[in-house]
Amino acid sequence: MTAPYDLAGVGIGPFNLSLAALCDGVPGMRALFLDAKPAFSWHPGLLVEGTVLQVPFLADLVTMADPTSPWSYLNYLRRHDRMFPFFFSERFHIPRREYDHYCRWVAERLPSCRFDAEVTAVEWDGAAGAFALTYRSAAGAVSRAHARRVVLGVGTAPVVPEPLRPLLGGAHAGRVLHSADYRAHRAALAAAPDVTVVGAGQSGAEVVLDLLRHQDGRGLGGPYVRWLARTPAFAPMEYSKLGLEHFTPDYVRYFRHLPEAARDRLVREQWQLYKGVSGETLGDIHDELYERTIGGAEPRAALHPGVEVTAASERAGGYALTCRHREQGTTFEVRTSAVVLATGYAAARPAFLEPLAELVDWDERGRYQVNGDYRVALDPRVPGELYVQNAEMHTHGVGAPDLTLGAWRAATILNAAAGRAVVPVPARAAWTTFGAPEPPAAAEPALTAAEARSERSAR
Repeated sequence: MTAPYDLAGVGIGPFNLSLAALCDGVPGMRALFLDAKPAFSWHPGLLVEGTVLQVPFLADLVTMADPTSPWSYLNYLRRHDRMFPFFFSERFHIPRREYDHYCRWVAERLPSCRFDAEVTAVEWDGAAGAFALTYRSAAGAVSRAHARRVVLGVGTAPVVPEPLRPLLGGAHAGRVLHSADYRAHRAALAAAPDVTVVGAGQSGAEVVLDLLRHQDGRGLGGPYVRWLARTPAFAPMEYSKLGLEHFTPDYVRYFRHLPEAARDRLVREQWQLYKGVSGETLGDIHDELYERTIGGAEPRAALHPGVEVTAASERAGGYALTCRHREQGTTFEVRTSAVVLATGYAAARPAFLEPLAELVDWDERGRYQVNGDYRVALDPRVPGELYVQNAEMHTHGVGAPDLTLGAWRAATILNAAAGRAVVPVPARAAWTTFGAPEPPAAAEPALTAAEARSERSAR
């Protein structure tokens, strides 16, 4: 048997790609990263022209942990002869399409990254003293690899509200869909008479804005656009400088030591930190509506916050959505030709982990129990190490899905796996003191005058 890898990653999204980039060239670190896709792709359904990352370009794969890495975004620009155009564009937030291309550039050049490799099982092989990973290609070829440590970076799955699940896929494909598939059906939706977007986050706002821009200058062509959201307002994402300190290692360390009930409550209450909409996008939507109503024209759009969909059914030529206004307690019906569900994503237990499931120490709600190094608690009989990326919001806070902490988290995992500080991480990154301040160190009592004279005499 070939010697086990030191580390194997399952899934090659930005977070595991960050870890692969930081692992590259580390002496004594043999790593393998596997992904079922034929090549790297990042939210392809939302790579619409004009959309940008919600974090600055410095939150690339490596810079926040190792700005000297050859896999930085700035080096990508240099290699593509785009440094001067980027400099003159004065961009702090880069196009999503370029971020996707940058990640693909890195993934194609890292020898540890292997695509067309769908992991079907991860189990503990006691004889080998390592995890055994079984994976197969699209052509059906099955392979097996061993690794002492496994890092799960499989991403999150689209969330679909219960009332709309029966209408997803099949005969309704392209007319009822999650925003993850928006780009593939964009042209058909732009030609539909009426489109309802459900969900108040950034994805929902971007779909609404794109559909509004498909209306002609007189507001006659293009679809009627309706936006429904459970949140009490179409609220901007928290973007103040001190507010953003919730996306620092300092807040992660504070959050981890809170009681579980407090952590769960905070994640719900802090929705504007990770579910809000950029102020610029909200402004663009307002501007589009303003343009459409010049001269007294009626807007071909409706915005309804504080509304949840409680039932849905197919009607002739479209769909009927039963809606409830959460504050008024009233019910009303919406008729629409198509529905786009911008209802977010959530972590899910991957099927390939089932052979290992009984050896994972799940919490009472079936979630991973994760320590400060992002290591999952396992049965003591398993000496191997299992880590997770972006499946630990319940233990590490709202920064889990955010690209800002991606390189820092990857460096933390790499250092834990290597048993040494391969990539130094900051001891402090925020001005804010989360939690009660530490008690001051006890001061030594002052010497009396007699004691001071005696000490001077002793010298």
